[in-house]
Amino acid sequence: MAHDRIEMKPGVMGGKPVIRGTRIPVAILVRECAHGSPEYVADLYPGLTADDVRAALAYAADHLGQKAQHAAE
Repeated sequence: MAHDRIEMKPGVMGGKPVIRGTRIPVAILVRECAHGSPEYVADLYPGLTADDVRAALAYAADHLGQKAQHAAE
């Protein structure tokens, strides 16, 4: 699955996945979702949308799924 809203660049947050054009890490957004909805989390970060947060969740789910698949092989 393509993750157009997510980018990884060596010079941005140490190459960790972030929302494109920001320095907001996917991991932070996923963690914040434990406390509320994507809309709630988006409100915490100016310029971020609920769709950005959902994209972070989708990326994390796909990434974890790939890790589990590789571990099972």
